[in-house]
Formats: sequence, structure tokens, C-alpha cells
Amino acid sequence: MAAACLLATMACGGSSTPPESAASSAAPAADALVLRNFTLFDGSGKAPSGNQALVIEKGRISWVGSNDEVTVPDGAPVRDLAGAFVMPGLINLHGHVGNTVDFTQDAKFHTRESIEKDLGTYAAYGVTTVLSMGTDQDTIFGVRDAQADGRPKMARVHTVGQGLMLEGGYGGLAGATNGVSTPDEAVAEVNKQIDKKVSLVKLWLDSELGTMPKMSPAITKAIIDAAHKRDTRVVAHIFYLEDARRLVDQGVDALVHSVRDKPVDQALIDAMKKKGVWQAAATLSREASMFAYASTPDFASDPFFTRGVSTTAVDLIKSPERQRAQAARPHHDQYPAFYETAKANLKKLADAGVQYGFGTDAGPPGRFPGYSEHWELSAMVEAGLTPLQALTAATGTAARFLGVDDVGQVERGRWADLVVLDGNPVEDIRNTRKIRAVLVGGHDVQPITSR
Repeated sequence: MAAACLLATMACGGSSTPPESAASSAAPAADALVLRNFTLFDGSGKAPSGNQALVIEKGRISWVGSNDEVTVPDGAPVRDLAGAFVMPGLINLHGHVGNTVDFTQDAKFHTRESIEKDLGTYAAYGVTTVLSMGTDQDTIFGVRDAQADGRPKMARVHTVGQGLMLEGGYGGLAGATNGVSTPDEAVAEVNKQIDKKVSLVKLWLDSELGTMPKMSPAITKAIIDAAHKRDTRVVAHIFYLEDARRLVDQGVDALVHSVRDKPVDQALIDAMKKKGVWQAAATLSREASMFAYASTPDFASDPFFTRGVSTTAVDLIKSPERQRAQAARPHHDQYPAFYETAKANLKKLADAGVQYGFGTDAGPPGRFPGYSEHWELSAMVEAGLTPLQALTAATGTAARFLGVDDVGQVERGRWADLVVLDGNPVEDIRNTRKIRAVLVGGHDVQPITSR
């Protein structure tokens, strides 16, 4: 009720109209909105500033500064946020959109409706931009292109289309991703994806703990060279330190998981820094999810989680039968150590000055769009990053990696993709869960709240 009252009126006086309806009835005359009296984290990495205000016109930020200096456009509604905290919407650089229902992942689910459902869930959790990472079908391009022509009321989506996996190897999704067997096949697939105007090219290099063949050095080099020839960056799924070394040496632009088999070494750090290779996503929440469901996790009863998922998913998480099956999986006992290694490696890379972003691998079973991003922020802080570092990675830095300059920071000219919080996450990262309101392009989105 408190969120709806804030969004509909300056004070909680009567209307319980959902936020999206409030936006459509409150702002059309001037297509403008003023937010005032809040503490701002602008996404640049600077410490938050108090007593701030901003003006939104036609979905973009037209002014931001001191609350004492704001000029209200004629006819614009004003929302006094009463000291709340405002930050840019989160940007997930590693998601998989539209393929999963409850705990079943299948290419048959990848429809426009399922894609938009996931993007709506992301937005409700304050995640306003998502990079979908390699298991999309061509349906995704229509959603992406439609967003580019207007102001979406869901998370903005970018995509790498269909990532490249080795035929018979690890990665991809049956029915969505085709394997390659030779360098020539790989080059043809790279060009096919770039012709679809993908944001990046992705490859998988992994043996699934020694159970599957790995892509050869000749194929990975062909992928990287072919993409670079067309001015497109390449990102890679990796697990092993030796594979990270190989790809960095071959010219890959970013890693989209942490090295998890052993500590990163100085040689890898030096090479990543010299070549400007990013740790674009550490996906710590992904690693935690690999062993979290052998018993009932605490969040299974957390309203912030349960309000964003189906009752079927919650029931499955709590099912003793399913928990026993999870605990009996091969290598289950190794996953906690992989998680700790991933956290330590993120911290080591960050301390060394390697560029890092933010991503979760949310989308497959057990990795829930929206909630996973808040789990990830907490895990990054547990790894030793400060809340300010984690938040910056998930906003301004993530936008910089993605190559976009109209989201990720609260500054003039950028889209008003904003999250209003009832707590300061720079003081306690779990305050990102105290969502009062979310805006995408100035449109109110019904938020998922923690109470």
C-alpha cells in the first residue's frame, strides 16, 4: 500500500491505484515528472549525495541536482520521496530469458509472451536492463527491436542470439543452439549471428567436470578472429583456469563466469589487464544455487522471493524428495568449494584492477530472474567487495561494458530507469530489497516488495 500511495500521490491520502495506472493518469499533459527529497547513488561510483531532486521529461532525465534548486516544469506532478534512496536500475550482463517454467527449461517455452513475462519480473525487482546470453531463438529480436522504437514498461533486453558450442559438447540449449565441429562452421555461425545484429558473440568452453569434450583451440581462435573482423566483441563461458588463459591469449574480450577450479594466478591477471579483458560477470549466485536446494533455503519463505515466483516453484524447493535428488547429483559435494573459489577470484581480480561487471546466469532452473540479482549483490559483498563497488558494477560499469550510454547512471539525457528504496544499500547491500518503486523510461512498474 505504501508503494502505491507514493506513486499515485505525494502523500498517502486515498488512492490505491497500481503504479502503472497512476503513471498513465498523472503525467500525460506534460509527460514530465519531478522526484525530490532523496539520497542519490548515481551509478558512477561516487558516494551517495543527500537532498537531491531530478526532473524526468519524455522518459529521460532532463535535470538532476540539489533539491533546493529544482525547477518544476509546468503541469508536472511532484513526488516528495521523504528521504528515500534513489539509484539506477540494475543491469544483468548474464541472463537467459524465456526458456524456463518453474524448474523445467525447454526451448518450446521461448515465446514472445514468456520473454516479456521474464522481462516484467526483472523490472519488478529493479533490474531494468538484461543481456540474454546465448540460448535465445529469433523471437528475441522482435522484442528487442520493438523496445528500441519506444519506451518499454519492462526490462530492456539485449541479446547475443545463439551462442556457439561444440557439437556434442557442453553449453547451449537443445532446440535453440546448434553445435559447431570445425573452424569453418564456427566462422559461418559467427557471421550468421552478427547479421542478426547481436550485441556480442558468445562461446562455451567447458568439459562439465571432465564428462564432455571441449572446443578446440583452433575453433575458439576462429570464433574470436571472425567476430573481431566484423567489430564485434566475444564473451566466453569458462570454468577452468587453463581455459581462461587460452582465451585471453587468443583475444577474447570478456569472461562471463569466474574461474572456479583453482585460484587465478598473476599471469592471468597481468594478461587480462594488458589486453583489457573484462570479468563481465562472476555469477556467484549461480554457483550458490548449485548446492542451495539440497535442503530448504531460508529465502523459500521470504516474501521478497515468493512474490516473484510461482507457488509450484516454492513447493518444489521445499520438497524433501527433490532435495534428496539434488543432494545425490554427481559432484554435489564439490559445489560449495567452487563457490568459494569463485568469490575469492572475483575479489582478487577486482583488487588487481581488472575490469569487472555484474551478472547472474539467471533463467535456468533454480536461478530466478530478479531475485538472483539481489542474491548476487549480497554474494559480491560476502566476497569482500564493498557495497559501493558491487552497486557500481551493477549499474554504471555494466552499462559501459554493454556499450550503451543511455542507462546505468542517473544523469541528464539518460533514460529514467530508476529504483526507489527505503534504505541505503551503500550502508547495507540487503537494502536493495527494500523496493518502494521502480521506473523504466519514466513509466511506473509495479514493484515486488519485501513486506
